[in-house]
Amino acid sequence: MNKAFNVNRYKICLSIAVFLLVAVSKQIQAAPTVDRPNVILIFADDLGPGLLGCYGQQVIRTPNIDRLATEGIRFTNYYGGVYCAPSRWTLLTGMHDGRVGGWSQTRPGLPIQRDSGRITQQEYERRFAALKANANPIAENEVFLAQIAQRAGFETAQFGKLDRGFLTWHQRVKRFGWDFYEGYFDHQRCHGFYPPYLWRNGQRFELPGNTRADCGKTSEKGDEPIGYGGQTYSQNVFIEGIVKFIRQNRDRPFFLYHPTQLPHGPVSIPELHPDFADAPNLSLAEKKYASMVKMLDDHVGRIMNELKIQGLDKNTIVFFTSDNGHELYYGPKDDYRAQRLPDGKPANLTDRKWRTSRYGDVFNGAGGRAGLKRSGYQGGMQCPMIARWPGKIAAGTETSLLSSHYDFLPTLADLVGQNTPAGKDGISFLPTLLGQEQTERHDHIFVFNRFAAMGSSALIASDGFKLVEARRDQGVFQLYNIGEDNEERFDLASRYPDKVQRMKKIMQQESNSPRPDLAPAQP
Repeated sequence: MNKAFNVNRYKICLSIAVFLLVAVSKQIQAAPTVDRPNVILIFADDLGPGLLGCYGQQVIRTPNIDRLATEGIRFTNYYGGVYCAPSRWTLLTGMHDGRVGGWSQTRPGLPIQRDSGRITQQEYERRFAALKANANPIAENEVFLAQIAQRAGFETAQFGKLDRGFLTWHQRVKRFGWDFYEGYFDHQRCHGFYPPYLWRNGQRFELPGNTRADCGKTSEKGDEPIGYGGQTYSQNVFIEGIVKFIRQNRDRPFFLYHPTQLPHGPVSIPELHPDFADAPNLSLAEKKYASMVKMLDDHVGRIMNELKIQGLDKNTIVFFTSDNGHELYYGPKDDYRAQRLPDGKPANLTDRKWRTSRYGDVFNGAGGRAGLKRSGYQGGMQCPMIARWPGKIAAGTETSLLSSHYDFLPTLADLVGQNTPAGKDGISFLPTLLGQEQTERHDHIFVFNRFAAMGSSALIASDGFKLVEARRDQGVFQLYNIGEDNEERFDLASRYPDKVQRMKKIMQQESNSPRPDLAPAQP
């Protein structure tokens, strides 16, 4: 009898112990700790590295973004995509954009057609249903960036250009793993900064004083009056939402993603920044653009200040990057499109490549790099990446680690204590952030490109060499040592023909390749 009693008592005690262990583990998972920080990713739009002071900008001061670098780490060999939609796809999937589906974005513009009266509501619903049915399918076992944080018990939120592009909807945004969202479903509407309405968790909400179906989109010249387009500027809505989210989630772990419109054009701003309002050497479009970059920097400052107010500064890692290389929304944009140099002669892809440092860009947004957004050269794909985490990331450091947007998913997984799903292309760069040995490294980074105006796809190898598909229609490839020649001035293809062939073979294998992360599980 006593023996049975002792056995039962042991079972009861064991059950209680297991219950308490589970309860404690859940509590630990639900509360932010020094080892599992809050994570904020600020994702600028068409912002080349050369537009930031910490990467060499001379005209526009960006003290808040620069402070992230001063107090954290700055990457000098980091890559996005060449274009907005695939660059966001690679970030959110952890796969390079040469994989099947990387460029399969939906077509934008339907909401503008309906809102302007060009199509009826009935026609809109018919076309939208067809768009959904033909959208790139999402596999049942696919794991996206925000889902990594969700699995760790983090509250996830995004503010701005929702999803990967171009036209999305509530169910799809939720499938990507966002607990909370606020922003644009249609990226074509993002070309204006005064939308009549935005979306918040499936609910449409109106913005006072905004009536234009095109969201107040300006012309390519950018000569409309200051504040043209409406009364409520979208970025001001987003920064207020971000600050509110931080306050409301100060006692729980969160992953906040801010894919801002800034400084994507056409240029539009409620008011000129005092630094540029009276600048005699700048056109109105250039003043507006500079003010947009300043607003982005000011909003970074507001986010950092709110973290300090809420006591979250030391327990939050903040990342800042951009989707792709620099784009012109002012100055010599037409000349770039025509590949025309100041002397009226055409640019070429050898000794007369188009560069913002020489051909009329007062801000030198690409920082001397060849090409712009959509280009296969460094100006189209090399992006800023800055990370700050007080007490964990050494202040004022930099790294030349070869890395990309598709590395962010496994890095986030390491930060929040989750395993990276099998088959992802990315590699966590957390060891580099923490000043530890980076034992796992890329042999190469691949950036796929369907455009061909100034180079197409590119393969960047760990030894510093980069193969550029310079002329797809003619099968011309160029080879650069970007470790020594980041401006891609000296083509080494004739000197290293065997290396060109090896890298070309890898590029061909990676282009339109199947996704190993979606492969059936092995028995």
